[in-house]
Amino acid sequence: MDLTSPEAAAGRRAVRRWMYATMLAVIVALVVGGITRLTESGLSITEWQPVAGVLPPLSDADWQQALEQFRRIPQAQTVHAGITLAEFKVIFFWEWLHRVLARGVGIVIALPFFWLWLRGSLPAPLRLRLAALPVLVALQGAMGWYMVQSGLSERTSVSQYRLTAHLALALVIYVVAAWTAFRLRAPHPPAAPPAAGKGAVDRGALALAALVFVVVLTGGFVAGLDAGLVYNTWPLMGGQFVPPTYGDLSPAWRNVFENRAAVQFNHRLLAYLTVATALWLAWRRLAADAATASARRAWRWVPLAALLQVALGVVTVLLHVPIAVAVLHQLGAVALLTAALYVAAVPARSP
Repeated sequence: MDLTSPEAAAGRRAVRRWMYATMLAVIVALVVGGITRLTESGLSITEWQPVAGVLPPLSDADWQQALEQFRRIPQAQTVHAGITLAEFKVIFFWEWLHRVLARGVGIVIALPFFWLWLRGSLPAPLRLRLAALPVLVALQGAMGWYMVQSGLSERTSVSQYRLTAHLALALVIYVVAAWTAFRLRAPHPPAAPPAAGKGAVDRGALALAALVFVVVLTGGFVAGLDAGLVYNTWPLMGGQFVPPTYGDLSPAWRNVFENRAAVQFNHRLLAYLTVATALWLAWRRLAADAATASARRAWRWVPLAALLQVALGVVTVLLHVPIAVAVLHQLGAVALLTAALYVAAVPARSP
């Protein structure tokens, strides 16, 4: 296909809209997933039924059966001890909604992919990347159930390792969609069509995006361990910059992933590094005479997103992780990641 033809341009527009829909679907699933974790709802459905599970219990007998199945797991006997049917319906709703939305992400990804592929509308240089999306979303669903399984027998919560892996896959899907959409956003000179994935890339912005990605994953460990509920002070933890219980576990590597105080401290430290990097890069880019107008406009959002995100993190800790603020903090991370990816793609979009 001629990459400069009207047909190719129409294909790029269709892919870009598909990527935006994918980004939105992932964000919604992430938000509901965060609420599911914060409300300790993730283990309320103890079976994985990819098709039948779309429907919640429809009769009183079905609800009673679901509750009895839940009461057999350790979390129901500890965290949710004495739970009533009415209370169970609330936590069941969040987990059910999260699973339905995850299926929705799969539909948003799979149906347009196969439709565009059968029509021959997928830009050739993007086919392999876009073909990875249905595979990634299938892996994401399997990882979600693998995560739930970790909390059904011996643990009272899911494994923080599996939770973070589940989060990582969602972020990878989001990054692929966002990067593709931003690179296709505006017309390019015929010699360097966006579908070819070529052109200048701001490597500093890409490094910032990678750093944000890592910070979000450390947030997965914070969520998995409920580490946000220890040392609810700022800027010090236990009266010290480094919390006194930082190295309590042995061997030392376990502290990075299993020590609640260490996990929260590491998340804070990387957040500070992220803000400093965002401010420095934005200052450098905005001060550069060679910066294009579009690049300068985009870079102004980066420090704002970074500062807002760290402020939300501080408020989340100080207020003992209220659900509304914690969800905003999660959205702030996605906003900063999106801003970093966008400014990385700006040079390729500028004439």
